[in-house]
Amino acid sequence: MKDYHINIFYSEADGGYIADIPDLTYCSAFGHTPAEALAEVERAKAAWLEAAREAGKPIPPPQYRPAIYQAAG
Repeated sequence: MKDYHINIFYSEADGGYIADIPDLTYCSAFGHTPAEALAEVERAKAAWLEAAREAGKPIPPPQYRPAIYQAAG
């Protein structure tokens, strides 16, 4: 099963790590470590998907692929 791509990057402005899921609009989280940011964005993803289901909104399939992988097919 394909899952959603997750970006994790350090933010100087926030003083920690940001994780986001490009396929899920506004789904992001903060952590003091990359592992913490990943755990938080997994919780945010579950909440995002649950809220979309409850509201009857469409859930996008996983599609995002970073440019580094696009050439590989």
